[in-house]
Order: sequence, then structure tokens, then C-alpha cells
Amino acid sequence: MTIMSQWRAALVVSSLVGLAVPAAAQDGRRVTVTGEISDTWCTISGLMFAKGTAHHQCAVWCALGGIPVSIRDAKGELYLILKIGDDEDNAANPRIARMATHEVAVDGELLERDGVKYLLVDRIADDKGVITMTHEEYGIQPFGN
Repeated sequence: MTIMSQWRAALVVSSLVGLAVPAAAQDGRRVTVTGEISDTWCTISGLMFAKGTAHHQCAVWCALGGIPVSIRDAKGELYLILKIGDDEDNAANPRIARMATHEVAVDGELLERDGVKYLLVDRIADDKGVITMTHEEYGIQPFGN
């Protein structure tokens, strides 16, 4: 057996082992989460402070650009939205972008893996709209203006 054929045999065996032992499935639990719709990039980077109307336009651009969208609750916990209702995906979803910086309450299934909380949203129970906060009220003057 050549080195190349040994390598191929090892690859096939490791693939079969991988198929035989699927990743542990995670059962979700039903939850209601209340918080602000935010894009994860600005939340993690601190860019534009990622809160309220001071961040609204940036959040819309990020959501339509494919940045994952999350809900940040009052404690600062982030819940990455994987799906809303019957929508097929999260990335660049206009429905989610329209809710950028809205304060919402959603019902759905919570999945947790490796410290990340994921939400499969079944229904938007409440949408209070954009949080009333201007750059002046928040003390932010983007780009030094």
C-alpha cells in the first residue's frame, strides 16, 4: 500500500467515524426574550455604541449586509437570531432589518452551545418600535460632529 492510498484509507475511516458519531443534538427550551434588536458586529466592537436611535441606521446597514442580528436583553445578554417565523434565513433579511434597534418581546426556542445563545423566533409578541434616544440624548456625536 502506497503512502497516498494509506492516506486515502485513513481519510475514509475518519469520515465514517465522523458520520457514525453525529454532533450532540441540543434540545431547545421555550422562552420569551425581551430586548433591543441589534447587530452583533457593532455590539461586540462597540462601534457606534450599538444602542438605540444613535445606532439605528448602522444597524439597518449591518443587518442588510449580512451581519448576524441579535436581541440584547436588559442584562446585556445576547441572543443570536437564527430565524423568525417562516423566514428561511437570518442574514440580510429585510424583515429583521426593519426591526433594527426596536425593543421587542419574542417567543421562541432557545438553543445554547459553546456559550452562545441562539433563538428560533416563532412570534414577535410585542414591538415597541425604535427606542427614543437621539445622539444628543445619548451623548454621542458620530464622526466628531
